[in-house]
Amino acid sequence: MSPHPLRNRSRDLRKNSTKQENSLWYKYLSTFGLRVHRQRVIGNYIVDFYCHQAKLVIELDGGQHYSDEEMKSDQIRTAYLESQGLKVLRFTNWEVEHQYYQVCEQIKQVAYQRLVELAKD
Repeated sequence: MSPHPLRNRSRDLRKNSTKQENSLWYKYLSTFGLRVHRQRVIGNYIVDFYCHQAKLVIELDGGQHYSDEEMKSDQIRTAYLESQGLKVLRFTNWEVEHQYYQVCEQIKQVAYQRLVELAKD
């Protein structure tokens, strides 16, 4: 069986992460307490971060996400991920740089709330 066609692309994205992705990964998510994957393939998409236990996707949006076309693409992507039972959190690169602790706190709160919700199902 051949590897998923996006697997090589996700590996390249991990090697060439943005400053904000590296900051969030190395300072917080790599030691989060729940296992988090970087540049994970889900369906036909590669998400920035994914926590399987909490069914949580964390996306960081840089300037390329602000065009009308990219915003529409992000909406379609989010709708697909949510249709798979995933919760999607989006942060801008600016938020990661300037509101870092609030971003981390929101990730923590949502992840652990998701664990509670999923345990009920």
